[in-house]
Parts: sequence; C-alpha cells; structure tokens
Amino acid sequence: QAQFVESGGGLVQPGGSLRLSCVSSGFILNDYSSAWFRQAPGREREEVACVSAADSSTIYADSVKGRFTVSRDSAKNTVFLEMNSLKPEDTAVYYCAANLERRRCTVLPGQTYGFWGQGTQVTVSS
Repeated sequence: QAQFVESGGGLVQPGGSLRLSCVSSGFILNDYSSAWFRQAPGREREEVACVSAADSSTIYADSVKGRFTVSRDSAKNTVFLEMNSLKPEDTAVYYCAANLERRRCTVLPGQTYGFWGQGTQVTVSS
C-alpha cells in the first residue's frame, strides 16, 4: 500500500524545537509535491507547509511562517519538517500527504491529496 510514514513527534516545551520526518513507501516521491498537514482536537485539518518536487520551492501557512522549514531528500524518499519556536497552539497530529495533481506546490483550493500517513503527535506544553 502506497503511503507516507511519519515519525519524530513528541512532547516539547514552549519555545522548543522538533524535527519531523516522513518517508514515502510504494510510490515515487519525485512525482508529487509533498505537504505537511496538522489537525488538533475539535479543529479542521490545516495545511502548514508544502515542498515542490519540481524545484523544491516551498509554501507555508501564515501561522508557521518564519518558524517551520520544510525540505525533502529525494535520495532518501523523505520529507522533513523542522519546527522551531514552538507554541502550545502548534499541538496537533501532524500528517504527510502528496498532491496527486501537481509536482509544484500551489495555494489554489480543491487539491487532491493522497498517500496519507498515520500521523505523529506533537504536544507543546510546559
């Protein structure tokens, strides 16, 4: 079954850092742009970052811009999310997904995502 497998979540104090990893399995990472999403209890799923397969260009949600960095290593079939200056409101389950329609990230709505992973929990609390 083609999917991402996320890891790297955990408990961290406000102001701390975490690095999430997302390994692709059963599909070619270079065929799709890759995005990180998060979902907190009682809230809608939010796309926080995207990295293009075409040129590794990136897009970030305003809520994480300047604090999070998304990158990819095609040789390792892995997408990373470096999270710094973490806040309690960053607490959520973080997921990877591939944009099945585009190799380049876009802010256009209505995109189709697939190969969802099982998610990794990030908790920011003192």
